Amino acid sequence: MEAHIAEWLNLLVRWIHFIVGVAWIGASFYFNWLENHLNRTGKQEKGITGHLWAVHGGGFYYLKKFTNGPDKLPEVLHWFKWEAYMTWVSGFTLLTIVYYYNAKAMMIDPSIMDLSPAMAIAIGIGSGVVSWFIYDLLCKSALKNNPLLLGIIIFIYLTLLAFVLTHLLSSRAAYIHVGAAIGAIMAANVFFVIIPAQKELVKALGENRVPGASYGENGLLRSRHNNYLTLPVLFIMISNHFPSTYGNQYNWLILIAISAVGLLVRHFYNIRHLKKALWMLPTALFGFIMIVMVTMPAKQAALDSANQISTAQIMPIIEQRCMSCHQTKPTQAGFASAPAGLAYNVAGALENNADKVNNQVMQKIMPLGNLTQMTEEERQQVNRWYRTLKAEQSH
Repeated sequence: MEAHIAEWLNLLVRWIHFIVGVAWIGASFYFNWLENHLNRTGKQEKGITGHLWAVHGGGFYYLKKFTNGPDKLPEVLHWFKWEAYMTWVSGFTLLTIVYYYNAKAMMIDPSIMDLSPAMAIAIGIGSGVVSWFIYDLLCKSALKNNPLLLGIIIFIYLTLLAFVLTHLLSSRAAYIHVGAAIGAIMAANVFFVIIPAQKELVKALGENRVPGASYGENGLLRSRHNNYLTLPVLFIMISNHFPSTYGNQYNWLILIAISAVGLLVRHFYNIRHLKKALWMLPTALFGFIMIVMVTMPAKQAALDSANQISTAQIMPIIEQRCMSCHQTKPTQAGFASAPAGLAYNVAGALENNADKVNNQVMQKIMPLGNLTQMTEEERQQVNRWYRTLKAEQSH
């Protein structure tokens, strides 16, 4: 009953997180597009810095951006903040349900570091808190006057964070907590910097004075950072479905390389209206292809008949090490159904998912946290069974 409720909570909160995340990111993308496509040429209306015509949903829209602000504040002024706040709240709630509730299985890999669940959770939460304070201090330092250098240092910090977490937590938990740290930075930017800057703008307009320049400058800097961090965060959100990324020996480097690809793609869309930068997209694609090639598993030699292992021979290992989770009615605490729907007690399920089984067993991301203590010899036996199966299928 407890695992069943946890699974449905997982679904509900994940759904909410996805919806509010789309709203936040969509608004960010739209306003960035709007800013880049304002018509700023020719004679403008007094107090207007640019305008734009658009058509959508069967109607025409005419938008104008004020140089400083209207002469009088409108009665209704729309703010874009709750999307960011709810994305963070739902994300942290989801993190608690999926990772902290079942920390022994989801966050700890004894082959990396044999932590207690409390210590693993503390590292996870602490990484987000520490990341925000380090990032905030960097943005408040003299580096804010050199945005490019500041961006490079932030990227280096996130690289170090990925390296450290992948050497402390399980690979999936490490990836998701790098994403959580970035998400915390983005939401905190909205709460502590961007919204206060907008409030200062509104307050100054109501008091008929010029707003403090630092508010706008800081808000713009943090907003720009949020814009660039979006694609890396989106990748991390879906990465837990792709063990070839987090399960790789150099998982932290793969995370950073794919994030760099995302940054380049985002930069292209940010500047394409200013100058020709088509080279960026092919470069990003080439970089992604190189990541795929570098992570390609080595081709294994065919087994001779003396070393081949049948499905019947491998089943005792699967039953002992895998089926506490991967069966129609799991016995492992915290699981109401087989992960990804893979129940190996169903006829043909093991053979039909041989690629996944071999990949995850050999990358040591399964069993989760190695709770069932699968040995290295058993992993090699699974690999021999896989190679036997592939050899049979090729004939």
